[in-house]
Amino acid sequence: GAGLRRAAVMEATELAGHISAGVIAGTVVEATLYPIDTIKTRLQAARGGSSVNWRNLYKGFGGNLAGVVPACAVFFALYEPAKRILLPDDGDILKNSDRTVGAHLIAAASAGLAASIVRVPTEVVKSRMQTGQFASARGAVWHIASREGIAGGLFAGFGSFLLRDLPFDAIEFTSYEQIKLAWSSVGGHEIKQHESAVVGAVAGMLAGAVTTPLDVVKTRLMTQGGMSGDTRYYKGVTDCVTRTVAEEGWIALLKGIGPRVTFIGLGGGVFFFVWEGAKKALGVDKRSAGSSMTRGDGGGDVRVNS
Repeated sequence: GAGLRRAAVMEATELAGHISAGVIAGTVVEATLYPIDTIKTRLQAARGGSSVNWRNLYKGFGGNLAGVVPACAVFFALYEPAKRILLPDDGDILKNSDRTVGAHLIAAASAGLAASIVRVPTEVVKSRMQTGQFASARGAVWHIASREGIAGGLFAGFGSFLLRDLPFDAIEFTSYEQIKLAWSSVGGHEIKQHESAVVGAVAGMLAGAVTTPLDVVKTRLMTQGGMSGDTRYYKGVTDCVTRTVAEEGWIALLKGIGPRVTFIGLGGGVFFFVWEGAKKALGVDKRSAGSSMTRGDGGGDVRVNS
């Protein structure tokens, strides 16, 4: 019917605005908090009592940014239309909280899955450079692709990446949306820009903490190999978990949780603050607000993982 057609169709200018706002916010977060992510990666990659290098914390930033931009674009290009299609259209989302949760879970997971095609090679190259294995992103891509292959090199740890990111997307988006809805309901007004930053930070910290063990496994699988040879210490997700626990104890699965939670919490706050400002500057928030009034939704929401 007309409602479905209205939900399914998003004007190109509006979609471009959502994509641009997300890319701007994602770029600001990466530029601001990249050093913390580098420290987290080095802590997680260090086996046993290996020392951690605290220098060159922006190593690999340029190559990472070249992947972050298209990954953000893909994510938002799918997330916003999917959310508009899936959310209840009766104007009362509080009566349909289960449908609202399901809509955000599906929209975020679908967008995250599509963006992973860009995210995974970017994450592999970034992790290898952060741990000092390569001097340049171009050299890293060439070496990994030629020596280790596309599937086994550039997409190393793809399964663990999805195992981490899909739950992360689900937890963060669901938390953010439900807290935001409750906040707006209690306050009796649309959530403000600075309030979105607080809610986003809380949701990010929660999701980051819960998924840290998966992040440790992902990091260790992705940082195998390098210039020294093609020998792989871990054979897969299960082997990585088993060996890590046997050699270092269960606590090793929480390595880097401090920097990770800090990075994602701060990143969530910065991201949502910049994103709301970018939407306002681009005029997207007005179009989103207009559609959300008929849908009972608080407007478009986004998420960027690290």
